[in-house]
Amino acid sequence: MRVPPPLPAAPAVEPALVAKLAPRPASKHVEIDPPAAPNDPISGPPRTQLVRGRSAVKRGEFHQDPVVGWLVVVGGPGLGAFRPIYEGNNTIGRAPTQRIPINFGDEAISSEEQAYLRYDSVDRKFLLVPNLAKTNIVAVNDKKPTGAVELSAMDLITMGRTQLAFVPFCGADFDWTELNDLKG
Repeated sequence: MRVPPPLPAAPAVEPALVAKLAPRPASKHVEIDPPAAPNDPISGPPRTQLVRGRSAVKRGEFHQDPVVGWLVVVGGPGLGAFRPIYEGNNTIGRAPTQRIPINFGDEAISSEEQAYLRYDSVDRKFLLVPNLAKTNIVAVNDKKPTGAVELSAMDLITMGRTQLAFVPFCGADFDWTELNDLKG
């Protein structure tokens, strides 16, 4: 039987290099010790606090204009999308400069001021006013108004090839002005 010749001696390798070149385990799971959290409660991660009983809710300034309702696309381009309605006058059109931009690719909607949607917190009513200066027709529940129309929940507004369902948040049962802390 023939014995193979001895292999030459391997050069000396630093341990750090061996660790880098060592085959990795098949699993990608790596155990890492979490860093020790400091005992200082200010610089440590915030802790969830347990609240017993009724908690006091603080109200101050609005983070943004409060939403009073929504228009939800139920037909045409943008199906399933929605747009918030804010208090006061809201212009509706395709342009991003509109307060309610209906910009889902329906070129039959005017880019600016196709209609106006107004919520009045005193009357707690929503009014849709078509812009009669535009040639594009606006319909509410398949009727083509020539003036202001009071909207009710789930009324269908048609602009171009897009149909929108009206979903109120504010109205007879609630208005932001009921929150005493927010009255200015």
